[in-house]
Amino acid sequence: MLFEPLFMHARNHPQDLAMTDDFGQWNYQQVAAMAAGIGMYLASQTQKPHVGILLPPSAGFAASFYGTLLAGKSIVPINYLLGDREIAHVIQDSGIDTVITIPQLAGRLRDYPLKVVDLLQLAQMPAAAITPKFPSPKTDDLAVLMYTSGTSGLPKGVMLTYGNLQSNVDAAIEHAILQTKHVFLGVIPLFHAFGVTAMLLAPVQLKAPVVYTARFSPVGTIQAIRKHKASIMFGVPAMYAAILRLESAKADEFKDMFALISGAEPLPATVREGFERRFGTRIHEGYGLTETSPVVTLNTPMQNKAGSVGKAVPGAEVRIVDDEGKTVGRETTGEIWLKGPMVMKGYYNLPKETADVLTADGYFKTGDLGKIDSEGFLFITGRKKELIISAGEKIVPREVEDVLARHPQVVEVAVVGKKDASRGEVVVAFVVAKEPTLKAEELRSFCRDQGLVQFKVPREIVLVAELPRSPTGKVLKRVLAEKANASAG
Repeated sequence: MLFEPLFMHARNHPQDLAMTDDFGQWNYQQVAAMAAGIGMYLASQTQKPHVGILLPPSAGFAASFYGTLLAGKSIVPINYLLGDREIAHVIQDSGIDTVITIPQLAGRLRDYPLKVVDLLQLAQMPAAAITPKFPSPKTDDLAVLMYTSGTSGLPKGVMLTYGNLQSNVDAAIEHAILQTKHVFLGVIPLFHAFGVTAMLLAPVQLKAPVVYTARFSPVGTIQAIRKHKASIMFGVPAMYAAILRLESAKADEFKDMFALISGAEPLPATVREGFERRFGTRIHEGYGLTETSPVVTLNTPMQNKAGSVGKAVPGAEVRIVDDEGKTVGRETTGEIWLKGPMVMKGYYNLPKETADVLTADGYFKTGDLGKIDSEGFLFITGRKKELIISAGEKIVPREVEDVLARHPQVVEVAVVGKKDASRGEVVVAFVVAKEPTLKAEELRSFCRDQGLVQFKVPREIVLVAELPRSPTGKVLKRVLAEKANASAG
């Protein structure tokens, strides 16, 4: 499981291109040899069950990932965009004593009692010209301890097993009909579950070449697509929005792409529609969480519906339930519960939190709100905790956001609830505008003109230079809610 494909390709197709990164090109023999060497080194360096990886997307990350598994250890990918407090928590909570990194990032670790392994020095060691001794992990054994980005509080360690990850890779490949001929473009970080599954495990299993870039830029992404003839790209909505704003991008930039796939947070309708108008290309939205390895549903070029996050991948079961946990009918909004071999083992060292989200019969309570239509497509409508209740009426922030986002002067928008003495809560919108001259009343009038009922029209509209985001690009609504309620009394 997981590591065998790399070494099978190294044995049968040693000179075939495996990966391209900011340092050059790497064939399967080179990546496998580096992984084998790292595995031998780690096995002699630490007795701890987990090893940290603090690296940008690269062949070096891939070799470190597979090498850690070969050493019989599980991987703790460390998000280098986190603050010092969060990184300290990940190190302490996971119990690691060894981290593989590069000099440019090693400074983030200087205050901790760790064995810091310099990947660049490891790479200069003689290649391990050996067939490594493979460990024999069980399906339920821990493979990756993936820390969530911590949009509320400190990150939680999500225990992803060999079975979780392998089943999800198999399901994604089957569902999207991914093939060896595809060239993957990796612009999402590999410390993210989305990155590990879509940009590492899937292409290696397929023997499909993958192109990694350490830092996303819209210009660099377009150049990489042209240079490497990339045919499948995985990104987050903010990346697609940045590309859409790129004036130098030509109308036919994506004409040869098999699929552009978006995940991690909702794709604004304005970005989806803007891409279709300008480039004649549809962005295929998917849905998943770190706790589900992550892919649960996905639109594909063969089967898609605008505004939805697609149909369930093989093996995934999606239920929509009411507040009592009872299944509701089609087209009815409720909380999304998920079940399948991709659902995590649990949160590391957090039995109560695990029990809170995993039911006795194996469903994961996502906290997301959604509905399934008559054809089986899932639509995400919001977060259960973000639901605004004003004078007894339920308001889903995303509905208000979608309306405001259609205003030609609105770049980005996020909607939260604010405590109110008479109504319980009222709607507050934080808006990033193209021009500072945009007036709040103009936006409120626009909402009414678009048919938004009065109680959903924002009571307050706050113009801001930018929205606060987590290291993985998600809008931090918790921060905005705190800001909105600071003046609520």
